[in-house]
Amino acid sequence: MKQIIGTALLLAFGIGSHAQKGWQSLFDGKTLAGWNKVAGAAKYMIEDNAIVGVTVVNTPNTFLLTDKTYSDFILELDVKIEDNATNSGIQFRSNYDASAANGKGKVSGYQYELDPSPRAWTGGIYDEARRGWLYPLDLNDAARVAYKKGQYNRVRIECKGAVTQTFVNGIPAAILVDTMNTSGYIALQVHSIGASKVDGQKIYWKNIRVNTSDVKLSPVKNVYTVNNIPNNLSSPEKSQGWSLLFDGKTMKGWRSAKGNSFPSKGWGIENGELKVLPSDGAESMNGGDIVTNKEYAAFDLTFQFKLTPGANSGVKYYVTLKEKNEGSAIGPEYQILDDKLHPDAKLGKDGNRTMASLYDLIASKKDPRAFKAIGQWNTGRILAQENGQVTYFLNGIPLVQFVRGSEDFKKLVAGSKYKEWQRFGEAEKGHILLQDHGNEVSFRSIKVKELSK
Repeated sequence: MKQIIGTALLLAFGIGSHAQKGWQSLFDGKTLAGWNKVAGAAKYMIEDNAIVGVTVVNTPNTFLLTDKTYSDFILELDVKIEDNATNSGIQFRSNYDASAANGKGKVSGYQYELDPSPRAWTGGIYDEARRGWLYPLDLNDAARVAYKKGQYNRVRIECKGAVTQTFVNGIPAAILVDTMNTSGYIALQVHSIGASKVDGQKIYWKNIRVNTSDVKLSPVKNVYTVNNIPNNLSSPEKSQGWSLLFDGKTMKGWRSAKGNSFPSKGWGIENGELKVLPSDGAESMNGGDIVTNKEYAAFDLTFQFKLTPGANSGVKYYVTLKEKNEGSAIGPEYQILDDKLHPDAKLGKDGNRTMASLYDLIASKKDPRAFKAIGQWNTGRILAQENGQVTYFLNGIPLVQFVRGSEDFKKLVAGSKYKEWQRFGEAEKGHILLQDHGNEVSFRSIKVKELSK
């Protein structure tokens, strides 16, 4: 039975007997031929046909780097981490600058996270020494249970063109579309441990092999894709039913919240960005809010936004336009705000008007990993499920969760500025809205996936 299940799993991910051709071993089981230690003083040795990395105090991240660089490939290996506190990773398509760090060298680029801690982000993608987290595994809870502590785990990384897919023990973990690197080194990381921990913890890698022949991505369903190419739909997104709400060139699919045509002023398109043009900071008094022509019930919405200093805006949903409100149209809001410079951040209750909050109802968690500086692009996400549960993400980190129409939600509404609106936020479907608050804010990569009812 075990053999049948194992064979079925291999075939499901395109690595059955027909796919064995083209594989090359990167480790002979006896020596470190083909590898070079760089950037730190952690130890690498060989035990029982495995490369063993050993932590050392007071040294930076240390890497065992391949001699060669790789572009499109499938990488497989088995990994075991000795304890639950030692973080590690596998670099791929990465750079090495031998002159950096005063000649000690620096590795930068994509990293497959190895994380045995309770956070459980093994299989997530980190950008070492550059941008930080690209795919935190809070974006895919189903994969967070795949890692087996204290045991060998099967790692699989697929890279083709701009697309990277990762797997943990056969379970799809992350899908990233990014063009910063399309080739580079593979490396095994021993993470720095500072001076406060005991050294000598071990990470084991074995059965390391790569295939660069006729690389094909495994078909993956129901795994969120992080796509860093502006206004682009990748092949994984298309196959999963995503569609663009902004094509980067036209106002197609959008209209004024107060009319049947797009506003004649107050909005513009420049360099693939949909911009709210600055006026006097008044709410919906220049071009006014814009809404999608189409209404949505259950959906997954993602959007990138960039704030100017002191700016205010928001993304609303389940907007019915029945209220005929004088200011901004009525609907639940994902708050977009410069918390430091805009006074609205200090209003409301307990911070419920700050960045990524459910405006005037629930304050977002202030997780420092989620927030990027004003002037940088941020990625917002609103996941509105069929059961009424709504989750707000900022740069891949979940910050707000609630259930529309629940007793808790109704109590929040009763104590808010929305108490006068009957059944606020409980519409079965509605428009998606981008708010004009009189400040310059840019949007791009606005995408939606409709969920089944």
